[in-house]
Amino acid sequence: MNKTTRKSTGIIPPTDILEMEDGFHIIMDLPGVSQENLTVDIEESELAINATSSYSEAGNDSRRLHTEFGNHNYQRSFTLSDMVDREHVKAVLRHGVLRLYLPKAEAMKPRRIKIS
Repeated sequence: MNKTTRKSTGIIPPTDILEMEDGFHIIMDLPGVSQENLTVDIEESELAINATSSYSEAGNDSRRLHTEFGNHNYQRSFTLSDMVDREHVKAVLRHGVLRLYLPKAEAMKPRRIKIS
């Protein structure tokens, strides 16, 4: 068997986007990524996520036959609408899963009109 190593740059991570009454929830799978190797930036109307995963070698005495886990760069970006309150976006990374909360701007939240 030959040694196979997969090198990749700019992997688009699997992502779910949910709209709820209070805002949008983005759930992204980022295996092997630590908080120190993750950035979430908002610039104008773009939300950009960049991350790097890192895995240590199994050991000096091992011979790698096939590798799919390794150091990868994850990149994903989204265009934000005016519905998002950019000042109150929150991000939490736990166990390789990034959860972003993008609240709706007050002007965009559903409301009931009083009838007079």
